[in-house]
Amino acid sequence: MYEQDRLHGPLRRALPGLLLAGAGLLCLVIGAVLRGDEATVALFAAAGALLAISGLLALYRGIRRSRAQAALVVLRQLAEGDPAPTLIEDASGRLLFANHTAARWFTLVSGDHVADLLAEMTPEPEELRHRVLLRAEGGGVSEEVVSPSGRYRLTLALVETLSCWRIDRLPQTAAPEIPGEAIGAPDGETAAPGPEAAGAAPVPVLTVGRSGTVLYMNDVARRMIGRRIRRVDEVLELPLRSGKLYQIVTPEGTRSVRLRCADAGVGRQEVLLHPVDQPSPGRARSGLDDLPVPLLRLAPDGHILHANAAACRMLEVSSADGTLLGSHMEGLGRSIADWLADAAAGRGLHRSEFLRLSRPEREVFVQVTLNRVMDGGRTELVALLNDATELKTLEAQFVQSQKMQAIGQLAGGVAHDFNNLLTAISGHCDLLLLRHDQGDADYADLQQINQNANRAAGLVGQLLAFSRKQTLSVERLDLRDTLSDLTHLLNRLVGERVQLILRHDPVLPQIRGDRRQLEQVLMNLVVNARDAMAAGGEIVIETQRVVVQEALSRDRARVEPGVYACVKVVDQGEGIPQDKLQKVFEPFFTTKRTGEGTGLGLSTVYGIVKQTGGFIFVDSVVGEGSCFTLLFPAYEEVAAAELPPAEPERAAAAPEGGAVLLVEDEAPVRAFAARALRLRGFSVIEAETAEQALEVLEDASLKVDVFVTDVVMPGMDGPSWVRRALELRPGTRVVFVSGYAEESLDKSRVAVPNSVFLPKPFSLSELTETVEQQLA
Repeated sequence: MYEQDRLHGPLRRALPGLLLAGAGLLCLVIGAVLRGDEATVALFAAAGALLAISGLLALYRGIRRSRAQAALVVLRQLAEGDPAPTLIEDASGRLLFANHTAARWFTLVSGDHVADLLAEMTPEPEELRHRVLLRAEGGGVSEEVVSPSGRYRLTLALVETLSCWRIDRLPQTAAPEIPGEAIGAPDGETAAPGPEAAGAAPVPVLTVGRSGTVLYMNDVARRMIGRRIRRVDEVLELPLRSGKLYQIVTPEGTRSVRLRCADAGVGRQEVLLHPVDQPSPGRARSGLDDLPVPLLRLAPDGHILHANAAACRMLEVSSADGTLLGSHMEGLGRSIADWLADAAAGRGLHRSEFLRLSRPEREVFVQVTLNRVMDGGRTELVALLNDATELKTLEAQFVQSQKMQAIGQLAGGVAHDFNNLLTAISGHCDLLLLRHDQGDADYADLQQINQNANRAAGLVGQLLAFSRKQTLSVERLDLRDTLSDLTHLLNRLVGERVQLILRHDPVLPQIRGDRRQLEQVLMNLVVNARDAMAAGGEIVIETQRVVVQEALSRDRARVEPGVYACVKVVDQGEGIPQDKLQKVFEPFFTTKRTGEGTGLGLSTVYGIVKQTGGFIFVDSVVGEGSCFTLLFPAYEEVAAAELPPAEPERAAAAPEGGAVLLVEDEAPVRAFAARALRLRGFSVIEAETAEQALEVLEDASLKVDVFVTDVVMPGMDGPSWVRRALELRPGTRVVFVSGYAEESLDKSRVAVPNSVFLPKPFSLSELTETVEQQLA
């Protein structure tokens, strides 16, 4: 047992009281010397106050001292019978007591502090002691410490002004089993009594900070690595995983070690390097092991004869010798066996092949180059491996971008042609409906034709949405109002087994978009979430204000810094596998069974969001659900631009009906539009091409009030011929019609005043009303 001398402690604590008493006596002496009555009274009063204060201080300190002494007696009695080392210190950290076990562990000297003893276990004892004291906060706390000699648990209890430390050595068998290494004391023996006991085998230890900086290396680690390192990634691949096998380069060559990591607090980590059995001495060392590039020696049948250390690190194995190449990687279309057979026969040598490593959590690609060598009359192959993950990722992104662009162009072109056909179908159907009332037998059939034509127009609209060539009616929107208006419809869509939950950010910024199209986006996402939860569940729609401080790159998209309105649609469904996650926005791709989906829902969502200027991302975990995140740029108020000068009023109003020059290359559309306008009293002049329209306008006596023209035509397009015509006939009103989006006219309409846009397919009433408004 060890107990520190405590005689001078009470004297030091009583010193303030003695000083106050002395000051009081001094005041009495001075009062006796002075004969003035008032001065004498004042001095005696001051002396009495000082004596009272000194008495109270002495009483308080006496109570604290007696309580601390009583606590020390109790703690000593408990610690004496404790088999673990126990230390008691005062508030200054000075050692007051150590039990018998601690006396055997440490070399104790009078005046020791607990931090002096902890220095035998950790390179930073003061920091360790201070950190544990702060965590205790008047109670008890424990912390695990990893040292070169083993693992320890420090337990601290605070009683009055005393700190009681208990040190438990943790058995080494608690660590992961590591073949071929002896950890801790031999079987049947107790743990070594102290940090430097002979039973503790020297283990390389590194103390690593948050950023990977090596804060401390013990002597064993320095000897193993051969130098002092500044960062852990100089010898070990990040991230560090406890129990994982690593290959490190030592002065004696490449060596296999298994890591054991323990949290040391304050963002630090203690890393122990446990060597793994090396190959038997009889095995010849290959020169491949010293090369810094991954190399494999292969038999023609695909067996790995030897893999050097760099190749083992890439394959994430301790040794690949004797295994098949196909067990570590797979070919991208071509059989590995056929490829190796051709190389063994001398065909296709020095030509690289890309293979995929067998990784369930991520895709890793390697570029493999083979060469044939002869060893003792036997044919062998030498494979050079290069990490090609980044190259294949960029290639996949480029191919995906090209594919989406080609599909978008195809969809836009198909949609344009379909819009012309649907305009003719629905238009002539409108003409027939004018000659039939509801009592006619053909009226119901005509209504069915009209309704199905409108349904087909909706499908074409989805193609235009994907190709981002649809017409948008843009306005300033508050997504909270949009969702509130949709709540009733969405609740009907999800059914009784699914609960819809809405959460709104009270400071959500407004955006600029098409209300109808954004409602379609939300409905598509909610329907997909509902279909993914066959057994029911919750769908959460959450809005929030997001501020992007730095440019964000994700999924081949770049989100510029700024303020965004974010909408998240979260479900508890089956989830989407990682290999299908990047395909969900492709048109006609669906994970549903045949007949349950067209595969255009998410592609439509993608197109609408992109055309609105936003972004869409998807995160999913199989078995847990999916989360679709939409980001829309916040709408910012801008100062009102200077308005252009008002147009001069026309001298006289156009005659009733008016003259219309109709230019349309599609004959069915032109025939319907001409008949519809004539039925409303307009005089119609037809032209099939832009060149023919300009020839008609050469007649100066011909009066034309409105140009109705298609935008995309063979030869000269609509805006081009209209600009030339307006040079001779300024002030003529223009109606552009097209199966493409209005955005395709933005640049052209700058030079075409008094023009409006009418998207195809349009009905009879829409066409005539638009022309009448232009003539009003």
